[in-house]
Amino acid sequence: MIPATEENPAAAPRVPDLSDPLLHQRGEAGPVLARLRREEPVCQVTRADGSTFWAVLSYELITQVLADAATFSSTGGMRLDADPVATAAATGKMMVITDPPLHGMIRRVVSSAFTPRMVLRLEETMRTISVEVIEAALGQDSIDFTEVAARLPLSVICDMLGVPRADWDFMLSRTMTAFGVNGDDGPEQQQRVATAHTDIFLYYDELMRLRRKEPQEDIISALVHGRIDGRPLTEEEIILNCNGLISGGNETTRHATIGGLLALIEHPEQWRRLQEEPEVLPTAVQEILRFTTPAMHVLRTATRETELAGRRIKAGDMVALWLASGNRDETVFADPDRFDIGRREVNRNLTFAYGSHFCIGSALATTELNTFFDVLRQRVARPELTGEVRRMRSNLIGGIEHLPVRLVPRDR
Repeated sequence: MIPATEENPAAAPRVPDLSDPLLHQRGEAGPVLARLRREEPVCQVTRADGSTFWAVLSYELITQVLADAATFSSTGGMRLDADPVATAAATGKMMVITDPPLHGMIRRVVSSAFTPRMVLRLEETMRTISVEVIEAALGQDSIDFTEVAARLPLSVICDMLGVPRADWDFMLSRTMTAFGVNGDDGPEQQQRVATAHTDIFLYYDELMRLRRKEPQEDIISALVHGRIDGRPLTEEEIILNCNGLISGGNETTRHATIGGLLALIEHPEQWRRLQEEPEVLPTAVQEILRFTTPAMHVLRTATRETELAGRRIKAGDMVALWLASGNRDETVFADPDRFDIGRREVNRNLTFAYGSHFCIGSALATTELNTFFDVLRQRVARPELTGEVRRMRSNLIGGIEHLPVRLVPRDR
């Protein structure tokens, strides 16, 4: 292959394969997305295997697609590279790959669990776990912050679902294996992932049986005793939605926490501002969500022929909405590559998507991040890198798999 050079620009494809995990791991996707957002905000991408999908890159067009569930369906899967067999089996049962009106029915059952008493309990869990994990890390020569950040969202989700605290470590281990992205897709890793999923399903099955007899204020109880269009949910529907909640809620919050700390390390003036101006914390969290965009894309499938920004999209075409691009759209966010915890327009970010599928756990995730970074700023004088940062090899999760840091304690 002839290498791309300034003298030979044609050697590089005008629209590279945006689904290539290495493009994102190497940090090369940002400039590519910025160029295409300006030149061709709806473009067709050809993958290494010859298959194609449409990439939607501007803020305006992403929100347009997400608002039109009739034309752009979730039932074909929510991400590129999803298992088509598993997707087909879960469509119409799992909230994230179900269209309105059924999507709204499932969503209402889940939402019914969020009573004021449950929300208060979850907020107490957030504060307790944040203090525990940060205090344990303080003063150590070096820690992998990805392990610290993993505990808070998983603990909150376990509490939300109804998993007893004694089993939280078990669920942390199993979900890290089942939903982790480490670039290893060999037979042994596939077997480990399959075993972890089986363990989680069996655990849900036992918890369902307990909650049928003794309901509590948790999501398992809401699903077990809830009804959709007059009928109870099947056991498969309950398990699939628990799985969707634990995977979605864990990944977004965890990677926003990790990426947020790295951004604060790389921008020490922003860290100082966070310490000195606690009132800026809510805006700082929104900027962390925008800047990190943990879920880089969401997928839709066209249900009929349509036109988008002058491009003819056929029924059955896959349409990938690059939230990571929308969150850096210059027409919405001034100087979008700048990390600014005082940013005014930041609440418009697309990190939790838009429309009927706007993340059901967005308020919970935002509160988690507010709580964690509040405890962090109070107890840590400064965070320092102690080694090399290693980014994930993924076209879905914009995350970091290794972040060695030292958390220098603050004088008390």
